Amino acid sequence: MAATLEEPKYELVSAHENFEIRLYQEVIQARVSRKIVERLTPTNNFRIIAGYIFGNNKSNEKISMTAPVEMWHDNLTMNMAFTMPSKYAITELPEPNDSLVEIMKVPERLIAAMRFSGFYGSKKVNKLAQRLKKLLIKENFQPHGDHILAVYDPPTKLPFFRRNEILIPIKVITYSEAIESEGVL
Repeated sequence: MAATLEEPKYELVSAHENFEIRLYQEVIQARVSRKIVERLTPTNNFRIIAGYIFGNNKSNEKISMTAPVEMWHDNLTMNMAFTMPSKYAITELPEPNDSLVEIMKVPERLIAAMRFSGFYGSKKVNKLAQRLKKLLIKENFQPHGDHILAVYDPPTKLPFFRRNEILIPIKVITYSEAIESEGVL
């Protein structure tokens, strides 16, 4: 199924043994951010955004699904985003009926991506994110934000065939920043 879905366009900057560095083009996303509470699950956020693309908007317009679904946490919120199909300008997207759905531009971004298959429980995702952060630092990249879980396939797909990724925004550490961090400058 995911093979037929549109994905955000990127340029492969470099390939490493366990991860890639990608420069993603600007995209438009529909996002939901909600305070983390005991009974809130990713499914709650998914239903809200899926409702928007399935016609729960001011125009009753259906919008094509894309991949991946992005999920991340920050201090107090659980976030989920669907990238909108590239044929839309931000002014062409219908207004959401649900005030929790926010339509926003995401500027071009430099991302480290580590692919994995199977289930994506929080323990596994956090462990892989920590591993990716260590690999990035070893290769002179600086993590620059929270990790994002990117899910490309539906839950009905067999786990060992699923495509998931850990995405971490990064910046390249310059020579002078590396020397400065070691206390030489």
